[in-house]
Amino acid sequence: MAKLGKRTRAAREAFVGKEGLTVEEAVALIKGNSKTKFDETVEIAMNLGIDPRHADQMVRGVVGLPNGTGKNVRVAVFARGAKADEAKAAGADIVGAEDLMEIVQGGKIDFDRCIATPDMMPVVGRLGKVLGPRNLMPNPKVGTVTMDVAAAVKAAKGGEVQFKAEKGGVVHAGVGKASFDEAKLVENIRAFVGAVAKAKPTGAKGSYMKKIALSSTMGPGVTVSVDNAASE
Repeated sequence: MAKLGKRTRAAREAFVGKEGLTVEEAVALIKGNSKTKFDETVEIAMNLGIDPRHADQMVRGVVGLPNGTGKNVRVAVFARGAKADEAKAAGADIVGAEDLMEIVQGGKIDFDRCIATPDMMPVVGRLGKVLGPRNLMPNPKVGTVTMDVAAAVKAAKGGEVQFKAEKGGVVHAGVGKASFDEAKLVENIRAFVGAVAKAKPTGAKGSYMKKIALSSTMGPGVTVSVDNAASE
């Protein structure tokens, strides 16, 4: 077994016996033990009582975090003509059509969010096997297939977070940086939990939100009270 460093060992010891905390307590614990040289991301993982293999139990959606993510989100837009110009003016990092498709097919994916106008979907559809596994495929349900590309780009840049249940019914996302004020992290976390709660599918049976855990990029995780996290 690998020998743990002093920082890792101290962090784990600080988390021992801590579970079912309030969001405020968990955030304070995570911030107090974030000792890395970079600004860690605070991450949330939610274990849901669903089976995403069934269409009526899939959970996906989008939420605008009130205090942003603290991350510089690179946005790619598939558009032509005036819509391409609108995307560039709104701050899109990469804009193109067939030329962008060829770049992505070549394995270069230098973006975190992908947006497309409806007329570009026949082109983007060819990239399903590349973008799909990375959760980057544009989808009208989360506002990334739209004619209002300017609004979509600004939302992505402004702290909008997409979520989708993975195998096992787990939803996870970054909800801010360890450098954020505690109150801002708490507000972001509750906004994310609230959005997942509203996305409860019709086919969900029994307990929907089974477990919620918070952690920093390099730190241990801690469970929080589902009732507390879901409260306003």
